[in-house]
Amino acid sequence: MGGFVTLVGNPRAGSRTRSAAIEAARHVAGLSGLDASGEIIDLAAFGPHLLSPVPSAVVEAALDLAAGASVLLVASPTYKASYPGLLKAFLDRLPPNALAGTVALPLMVMGDPRHALAVEVHLRPVLVELGAAVPTPGLALQESELPSGLPDEPPTGALTRWAALVAPQVTTALGRAVPA
Repeated sequence: MGGFVTLVGNPRAGSRTRSAAIEAARHVAGLSGLDASGEIIDLAAFGPHLLSPVPSAVVEAALDLAAGASVLLVASPTYKASYPGLLKAFLDRLPPNALAGTVALPLMVMGDPRHALAVEVHLRPVLVELGAAVPTPGLALQESELPSGLPDEPPTGALTRWAALVAPQVTTALGRAVPA
């Protein structure tokens, strides 16, 4: 199995979802004793390739990377109380049980707290359907809780609390000792 991979399902390049995902991955990996310099699959550049009937080497490489991850953090904005079609199109290209042996961490960014259940009701089930172990609660991160992206800014309280909660569960799911 591979390392820690971050999958960003926002159709906009340079999104705040991407920034939050990178920060969450860095924080969880650090607390779990994992290498935080893992790969990032940013679907913003994949749209034309994902929807093309012609096979794409870049999409196939991204699918292989996601399927080979030990830990896959899947981050998405909340669109219409669910995740965007771009992320669904990518996940639909994975074969059944492609994420077997992978620990998946769902994260969704939302503008309205009424959408907080989307991470558990919509994103978690598709990851489980693909065979991933999802031993942790997903993170429903409101836009007001997003890190600003400043280099020296600490993670937000919600992100810090979530990372502290899920890190021991990730290490246990991977069959490793929880770092002291």
